[in-house]
Amino acid sequence: MTQRTADAKNTTGTTGTTGTTKTGDTTDAGNPTVVVTGARGRTGSRVARAAEAAGLAVRAASRATGFDWEDRTTWADTLRGADAAYLVHPSDVGAPGTAEAVGALAEQALGLGVRRLVLLSARGEDQALPTEEALRASGADWTVVRAAWFAQNFSEGPLVEELRRTGELVFPAGEVPEPFVDARDIAEVVVAALTGGERYTGRSLTVTGPRLLTFGEAVAEIARATGRGLTYRAVSARDYGEALTGFGVAPEEAGFLTEVFGTLLDGRNAQVEDEVVRQVLGGREPRDFSDFVREEAAAGTWRAV
Repeated sequence: MTQRTADAKNTTGTTGTTGTTKTGDTTDAGNPTVVVTGARGRTGSRVARAAEAAGLAVRAASRATGFDWEDRTTWADTLRGADAAYLVHPSDVGAPGTAEAVGALAEQALGLGVRRLVLLSARGEDQALPTEEALRASGADWTVVRAAWFAQNFSEGPLVEELRRTGELVFPAGEVPEPFVDARDIAEVVVAALTGGERYTGRSLTVTGPRLLTFGEAVAEIARATGRGLTYRAVSARDYGEALTGFGVAPEEAGFLTEVFGTLLDGRNAQVEDEVVRQVLGGREPRDFSDFVREEAAAGTWRAV
């Protein structure tokens, strides 16, 4: 969450698995090859599936396939021979050290002939700007996709576990509305950027859902769809950070999250910006949060444990 974009980790927990995404090198000599980092995460797994559907050869990059953002010696084997790459950092796009890592990976990619790079970033996150600048300064053919909070944050990771166990979501969002975006729409925009040639090169694309909801309203929609008495309780960013520390999150990470929440949830993102999704996807409307909720409720995502 923080980056609303995090693939391998969102606030306090890890994401789900790849589903049908292949975990190895699916390179096809006849198709362009795209490296998908965070291939086990919320967006990475969906980008991989959307890329395969578009006829791309996907090289899934995660620790399971030998790629590690923290070990630069693993990067070359993953990048070599690819045509493009989707970049998502496992902690947060604005976390300390992310700008340096993205800049270094972009430099290595260019040295190996991989010029087309698409970075997942976060709408309105000031802390993400150095990472975006590192990509722009690399000389790559870059695109930045700035995403709103994922709808899938309610169905994958720590938030859903809290709803399953306690029936309550405790979060520092107050009553600030957010245009939650479906990660499948993010994936389709990313693939369009990867395959669109110069059309999206050198651009920052903002993607949101079609309507505003507070976190309380979002939980209420889930409650209606599931028939459970789910509730939302707002706390301050500072109190949430202290709670994270109590749950075992490192103090420096909890402090970073507190800082990010204090800015992101100040109302700056309380507007819909869905024009990019409609334009990139040929006029199709973004997926609505209620559609997401209906699908996940039918799958038993929020069943009590």
